[in-house]
Amino acid sequence: MSDASKPTVKVTQIGSPIGRKPGQRETLIGLGLNKMHRSRELEDTPSVRGMIRKVAHLLKVGD
Repeated sequence: MSDASKPTVKVTQIGSPIGRKPGQRETLIGLGLNKMHRSRELEDTPSVRGMIRKVAHLLKVGD
């Protein structure tokens, strides 16, 4: 399969990890986000969806 055929999800960080639990900050870093208003195009897998769910209040998710 080529990269173009894999489903992706776009996430943008809209909330700050300051004052949050350490696990939430680490999850943002795991998603490749570490500064406000940064966006990433990630492969849509169950593990990525779980990470997004953990910090959903700090993210904006779009397809």
